[in-house]
Amino acid sequence: MADSSTKAVYDIFQSMEYGPPATSSSATAQAWLDHHSRSLGFFIDGKFVRPAERKTCSQADSKGNIVCSTACAEEDDISQCASSAVKGHKAWSGLTCYQRAKGLLRLVSVLGQHGQCVSELCELCEASCSASTLVRLLQYYSSWAQLRDTLITNWTPLGVVAVVASDDCSFYSLMLKALPALAMGNSVTVVPGRSTAAPALLLAQLFTGAGLPAGALNVLTGSDMTLGAKVAQNSSISYVTYCGNKQDGVMLCKATAGMGVPVSVSPCVGASCPFILFESADIDSAVEEVIETAFKKNKEVHWVLCVQESVLDSVVDRLRLRMAGMKCVVMPSDADRLLLDAAVQEAQQQGATLVQSCAAPPSGALYPPTVLCGAAPSSPCVVSPTPGPLLPLMTFRSNTEAVTLGNHTPHGQAASIWTEDLTLALEVAKSLSVGSVWVNSRPLSDPCLPVSGHKDSGTCTDGGQEGLYQFLRLSSSSPPLPRSSPVSMDYSKFGTGASPAIIPDGSDSASSPQSYLQFVGGKACKSVSGCNVAVQSPGGGGVMAYYPDGGRKDVRNAVESAIKVQPGWMKKSPSARAQSLYSLAKGLEAKRREVAASINIQTGLPMDQSDNEVELSITRLSVWAAYCDKVQGGSLPMPQSGSALSLPEALGIVGIVLPDKNPLLSMVTLLGAAIATGNAVIMVPSQKHPLPVLAFIQVLQSSDLPAGLVNVVTGSRDQLTAALANHSVIKAIWYWGSAEGCQYLQHTCTSPLKTLRLYCQKDKEGNGGKDWTRSHSSLLEETWRNAVQWKSVWIPTA
Repeated sequence: MADSSTKAVYDIFQSMEYGPPATSSSATAQAWLDHHSRSLGFFIDGKFVRPAERKTCSQADSKGNIVCSTACAEEDDISQCASSAVKGHKAWSGLTCYQRAKGLLRLVSVLGQHGQCVSELCELCEASCSASTLVRLLQYYSSWAQLRDTLITNWTPLGVVAVVASDDCSFYSLMLKALPALAMGNSVTVVPGRSTAAPALLLAQLFTGAGLPAGALNVLTGSDMTLGAKVAQNSSISYVTYCGNKQDGVMLCKATAGMGVPVSVSPCVGASCPFILFESADIDSAVEEVIETAFKKNKEVHWVLCVQESVLDSVVDRLRLRMAGMKCVVMPSDADRLLLDAAVQEAQQQGATLVQSCAAPPSGALYPPTVLCGAAPSSPCVVSPTPGPLLPLMTFRSNTEAVTLGNHTPHGQAASIWTEDLTLALEVAKSLSVGSVWVNSRPLSDPCLPVSGHKDSGTCTDGGQEGLYQFLRLSSSSPPLPRSSPVSMDYSKFGTGASPAIIPDGSDSASSPQSYLQFVGGKACKSVSGCNVAVQSPGGGGVMAYYPDGGRKDVRNAVESAIKVQPGWMKKSPSARAQSLYSLAKGLEAKRREVAASINIQTGLPMDQSDNEVELSITRLSVWAAYCDKVQGGSLPMPQSGSALSLPEALGIVGIVLPDKNPLLSMVTLLGAAIATGNAVIMVPSQKHPLPVLAFIQVLQSSDLPAGLVNVVTGSRDQLTAALANHSVIKAIWYWGSAEGCQYLQHTCTSPLKTLRLYCQKDKEGNGGKDWTRSHSSLLEETWRNAVQWKSVWIPTA
């Protein structure tokens, strides 16, 4: 008979604790650092370079011990690196796809020999990336290097790509940018943050040892984000891509505005992500996972726990039990501790209650794992969380309210959904405006998953085949922005100039020019200002017509109309959207003569050429109608058990400032791509050739498109560009215009972030680098890809 003092299995289970952490050694990494005297220079042209008299920055570990120092690059170093990168690109892109793939795969075996050193160095620098993760990245992108010319035809590498990271960015996020750029045949200049500097230098050394051509991968280190802007200023750089926190990303965008180099940002650090727990979930598993993800030491995102009211008490009880005895977490600094204290106090004043593993120390950079039960959706700890072991908890009643809470934050990076109801999980996953969704699992990263930055979480797609296109351009097209120096601009005064005055000429009213209307909310209407702008004849002989002089209020009205209709249009079946586009093409066919005449009058083209543009436009609308139900993502092969889905989604509301060249054909090409993928559109006609678009309004009026889906606002291009840029709801802007306008948009569209497609019309014809008459599949594919953002959904099966 068992002794009465013997514990029951339940008692043993309740008292179980995690075992002591495994002892980690950093001997190999320390030896590598000692070999370099713990003073690291740059990696340029296949070797370490340490110029004399350079300032240095120190990298400390979690205990405050100095790991190493890195040099701060200056102008001479940037020039040397750029020259090396150009030569490296020539050598690297000159290899066959097989040779590039072989070179990347060779590094896999090198990592097998030196993976321990890489892992230890990442651990020392708190860059969080294992050797096995790097191997997975290399294997995935080496296969794409092999298949580039087979599966991605008619595309060519950009040239020299600058990959910039903030100090708090993980090494995995940095490599998720650098490796696909290399795989596509670009040379890469890495500008790492402090935590990733040493691992980036080590990996560059290993790359070169594995046979990568000298200059194909260079590393420049510095003291802050200004180095990224200085690197971008070099004329050899073709593209800049950034990962890290949003503040540094915004600073980089503003600093590079007007340089003529495209910049994309992925703010992967500091976002607020929902962890949604439904009553149908396995609560024990969900609580275990939220503890592991919310309170781990190094985390790039902050989690907000959303719990269905019917299981709130059960969840809170399990949280208390699970958190009992958990130790305090070391904060990055005393200043972060003060910020966390202020956030907790404010949340308590708003009615939140605390669940803590232990009492918070009165001072010092230590804080216990804390759950704020009943946090308000508007609380700073939810909207803009501070670093630290803090988990806000909010409640919801219905599934619809859960989606509303999940979409409440300005960030759109990721979400975790917990429910045993697969139908509910997929419905919520599609309704959340985030780039990644994990169902009944912890956050999982894999390079095959395409992830776009929804809302304020980025302007590009990383991962998967879709993430490769940011490092490629069409072989037949030229760069959209010419390299230039930023002009001196007063951004507050851009677009504020007065429109040219209309002076009465005393002509016969019977023969006076026609007055057009703009198109907002499904109705032809005047502008809010009530003023008009004159359309001059091609030869400057006189006034041909008048159109409304729209402004900020007209754009606001158009956005309000678009907001009401876009969600419903996006949820329509692809076949229903296709039928509406076919109907629009038939409507254009019915108005063919009038529209062709407007092209003839406006541009001076012969009538047969004008009619041919109308014919091409009808065909283009039919092509977009056919596209609607043909490209819809699919299932992805994952290394783990389970199913992964990639889903293309509409951007939301897109502002389009139309080009001068082929005014009708360019308009229907852009309009068709936008609405075929579920977006609503606000178009600004070309100031030089507005009449064909104004004539097309008659086609829109007779179409079956929902009122407000397509809006045409006329007026000064600069004034309306400023109105589009400063409206927080507009997600993307496609712009054909002046270099000053491009610079203004790059500088302004950062809060919130907007996806920009900028084309400078400097040539006489104003085409901005596109031949609209070409119907090549890759040209249409590029336009289609600009109109969607990608979401990945991961559903484990075991």
